[in-house]
Amino acid sequence: MKADPGQQSKLLDLQALDTRLSQIAHARKTLPQLAEIADLEGKAALLDDQLVRSRTELSDIQREVIKADGDVQQVRDRATRDQQRLDSGTGSAKDLTAIQHELESLARRQSELEDVELEVMERAEAVQSDVAELERGRSEITERLTVLESARDARLAELEADEAEVAAPRDGLVRSVGVELVALYDKIRATSGTGAAALRQRRCGGCQLELNPMALRDIKAAPQDEVHRCEECRRILVRTAESGL
Repeated sequence: MKADPGQQSKLLDLQALDTRLSQIAHARKTLPQLAEIADLEGKAALLDDQLVRSRTELSDIQREVIKADGDVQQVRDRATRDQQRLDSGTGSAKDLTAIQHELESLARRQSELEDVELEVMERAEAVQSDVAELERGRSEITERLTVLESARDARLAELEADEAEVAAPRDGLVRSVGVELVALYDKIRATSGTGAAALRQRRCGGCQLELNPMALRDIKAAPQDEVHRCEECRRILVRTAESGL
């Protein structure tokens, strides 16, 4: 392939620009906030699942508390009515004795039900504490995520501005280099990461290997518009004042 030496020289400018664009793209994908955000989002999802389970459990226990309280109140109401009848002295001696026995039975039943109510209330209190702790942890994660996402977005905006500034002259460089040479450059860059490298001090700027004497002689003897490739990495080699030829 033939290309004007000036076009080949500008290919290095294009490569420098594309290298910077690649660095920006890499920076965008590897922002330090991204890993922490992903980790916190995973933890948040786990906490959300735990919160659903704990809140459901608390709701179930609270219904148990209401039922236990209702059971106790029902016995209290019955005992109150019996006590009123007993105090009034209304009824036969047999009826009053039966009421007295029922009051004793109700007292025992009330004690049993109050024990049940206390146990259920203690369970509700424990689960409520768990829910509060989970909610606190979830709130902390939310706050941290807000900070990280703000920092991420600010950095992404900076990188986007840098990218726009760096990429602005690219189309002009492509036109000045020429369609055919750019096509070869892009093809190599797609597989190697970089498509062109300067030949400095007899070394390829891409793979950093020194060219063998025969290759150097061939490049030195070739016309200035000849496009050369590194025999090792196959990148386009651009001669410079520092090539050492």
